[in-house]
Amino acid sequence: MTTTPIPTPAATPPDILRCAYMDLVVTDLAASREFYVDILGLVVTEESDTEIYLRSFEEFIHHNLVLRQGPVAAVSAFAFRVRSPLDVDLAEAYYRELGCRTERRANGFVTGIGDSVRVEDPLGFPYEFFFDTEHVERLAWRYDLQGPGALVRLDHFNQVTPDVGLGRGYLEDLGFRVTEDIQDADGVTYAAWLRRKDTVHDTALTGGDGPRMHHIAFSTHEKHNIIYICDKLGALRKSDLIERGPGRHGVSNAFYLYLRDPDGHRVEIYTQDYYTGDPDNPVVTWDVHDNQRRDWWGNPVVPSWYTDASLVLDLDGTPQPVIERTQSSEMAVTVGADGFSYTRKGEEMPEYKLGHQL
Repeated sequence: MTTTPIPTPAATPPDILRCAYMDLVVTDLAASREFYVDILGLVVTEESDTEIYLRSFEEFIHHNLVLRQGPVAAVSAFAFRVRSPLDVDLAEAYYRELGCRTERRANGFVTGIGDSVRVEDPLGFPYEFFFDTEHVERLAWRYDLQGPGALVRLDHFNQVTPDVGLGRGYLEDLGFRVTEDIQDADGVTYAAWLRRKDTVHDTALTGGDGPRMHHIAFSTHEKHNIIYICDKLGALRKSDLIERGPGRHGVSNAFYLYLRDPDGHRVEIYTQDYYTGDPDNPVVTWDVHDNQRRDWWGNPVVPSWYTDASLVLDLDGTPQPVIERTQSSEMAVTVGADGFSYTRKGEEMPEYKLGHQL
C-alpha cells in the first residue's frame, strides 16, 4: 500500500453500481455456516465441502457472501458490481495506470460470477469489479421463508486504513461520493462514509492500522428485526456474539447491531439510514468529540470495536502487512483508561457511562 499521494489517472474510472459481495476466508466452515445460516438466516445459494455461497432475501445475483475454508481468517475480495461489461475493461485499465497489480478471469474468481478483474488497490485492499453474474430467485415475496430477523440486502463494507484522507481522495477519484465524515479541529479525518448507490455508503474508511476489514453490513427492514436477532442470540445462549449495540448511530442515523462470527470477523446488522442521491446532497461532518457521532444515545464504544479488524489478502492469498496509523487515534482522543469514558467538546473532564459501575 502507498502512504504517498495517489495520482488521479487520466483513464476513465468504471461506473460502479454498488457493493455486491465479499469473499471471506474462514477457518471452520461448519461453525461459520451455523452463524451465518442457522442464526442469521442468510440463504444458501449453493455449497460444497470448501465453500458456501450466501445471499440476502431481496438479492437476485448469485450471492452476497462467499465463505471459503482456509488456513487464515481474512478477506479475499471486496466485490463491486459495475454497470456494463465495458466497465470491467475500464477498471482494469484504471488500476493498471495507477500501477496496481491486476488479475482478470473471464470465468470469474468464484462460482456465479463471470468476467471480472481483481486488483490490489493503492491502499492495499483486494477489490473486484464484475458485471456478468448468474441470476437466482429473488425471495422478497417468500414470507414463508423469511424469519422475523430476515436480512434483506447487503448494505456496505467498512475498511480500516491508516490515512483516511488519502483513501478518501482515491475513492472520490474512482467515483464515490462522501456523505459523512468525522474530523477534529486540526483537520484530522478519523473516518469517512462513501457511496455509489443512493444510501449513506457502499463502503466506509475507518482510521486505524491497516489495510484491514472492519465489517460487512446487512440490512433488515426495520429495527424490530434487529431486536429479534438479539433475543434469538439470548435464547440460544450466544449473547457473547454481540459486540456492540443495539443502538442508533449519529453518523448515518441508522439502527445497528455488531456481531462477531466464529473467526472474529465483524458483521453489522443495519437499518433505516437515509436517501443521498441528489447531486447537491450535503456532506455531514461530525466532531470527533461529539459523543453522539457513533451512538446517538451517547453510549460508549467498546474498545475492541476500535482495535479489532480482519486481515485482507493479496492476489496470491497472502495476508497484506498491516501498517500503523500515525495520525491521532479516535479511540485515544475519545475513550478513557477505563475503556468506557467518552468526551464532549469543551468539557475539561470526560463524562462516564458504565465506567463508574465497574
